[in-house]
Amino acid sequence: MAAIASQWRIIGIAVGLSVIALAQALTPDDLLHWHYVFQRLFYFPVIFAGLIFGWRGGVATAVVAALTYLTHTEKKDPFDLVDRWLEAGMFCLVGSLTGVLSDRERRQRLSLKLTAERLEEVYLELQRNVEHVKRAARMSALGHLSAGLAHEIRNPLASIEGAAFLAESDADPESRKEFLGIITKETKRLNGMVTHFLEFARPRPPELHATNVVELVESVLMLVSRTAAQSRVSVRSEPDIELSRVECDPEQLKQVILNLVLNAIQAMPEGGTVTVSAKTESGKLALSVNDTGPGIPAENVDAIFDPFFTTKRNGTGLGLPIAYQIIQQHGGELTLDANGRTGCTFTIRMPTKQAEKVPA
Repeated sequence: MAAIASQWRIIGIAVGLSVIALAQALTPDDLLHWHYVFQRLFYFPVIFAGLIFGWRGGVATAVVAALTYLTHTEKKDPFDLVDRWLEAGMFCLVGSLTGVLSDRERRQRLSLKLTAERLEEVYLELQRNVEHVKRAARMSALGHLSAGLAHEIRNPLASIEGAAFLAESDADPESRKEFLGIITKETKRLNGMVTHFLEFARPRPPELHATNVVELVESVLMLVSRTAAQSRVSVRSEPDIELSRVECDPEQLKQVILNLVLNAIQAMPEGGTVTVSAKTESGKLALSVNDTGPGIPAENVDAIFDPFFTTKRNGTGLGLPIAYQIIQQHGGELTLDANGRTGCTFTIRMPTKQAEKVPA
C-alpha cells in the first residue's frame, strides 16, 4: 500500500510540473504577469516532493523544475540570464531545505513513537510490578492479621482450658465457682474479640444523615463522664459554635469519638485533661481529641493503626484500625500528632457534605 501511494504521489508531482510548464509555454510572451505566476507555481511540486520524499525527493524535483524553467525561459523569458539561474537555484534551495526539515520532522516523529512505545512498555511493566506489590502486601497483611488473631485467641483459650481442668479436678465449690467465672470472663473476651475482628474485616457501609457534631460530642462526653471521674481526668469540649451539620453516619462517628476519648482517658492513669475540639477547615470537619498524658513512644507511632497492635494489657488492638477504616469510608482521614512528652492528638478530617453515597 505504501509503495502504491508513493507511485501515485510521484505521478502527481510529474503531472503538476508538466501542467505548469505547458501553461507557461502556451502563454503569450507579452503576458508577463502570467509568466511570473507560473514561475512561482513551480515551487508547489518542489515543496510537496520535499515534504513527502525528504531532501532527495525535494532536490530531484527542484532540478527537474529548474531545467524545465530554464529550457522555456531561455527562448521566451525576457529576464536576463542571471535572474533565470538565480530562480533555478532557489528551486534547488527550497527543495533541499524543505526535504531536510521534513526528514528531521520525520525522524523526530519516529523517535517520539519509539519513546511512546517504550514508555508504554515501562508503564505496563510498572503496572505488573504494582500488582505484584499489592498482592504481596495483601498476603503480608493477611498473614499479619492471622498471626495477630491467633495470638490474641490463644491466651483466653489457655485460660479457659486451665480453668476447666481445675474446675473438673477441684471438688471445692468455691474454687469451681471462681474457675467458672474465669471461663465466662474469657469467653466474653473471645466473643468481643471476634466481634471487633468482623467489624474490621467486614465494615458496615455508613448510613449518611445530617448530624449535629456538637451534640454528638456532648453525648460522648456524658457517656465517659463516670469513667473520667474515676480516673481523675477532666474532659472538656471546645466546639465551634458556628459549626454546621455534617453529613455522616452518627453511630459510626460516635463510635470513633468514643474510642479516641476512652483511649485518651486510659493513657492518663495519674489523671489529666482530655480536650475535644471541633471546627470547619476549608469545607471539612476537623475534630481533635487531645490529652495531656505521657504520649506515645516514637517506636510505636508508625504501628498505632496496625491491626492487633496494642500496649494495653487486655486490649484487642482493633479499636484504632476500625476507627481509621470508618473515617476512610466517610472520605476522610484519621491522623496522629504525637506531641512528644506532653500527650498526643488524634484528628479526624472529613467532608461536611458527602458528594455521593460511600460504597461498601
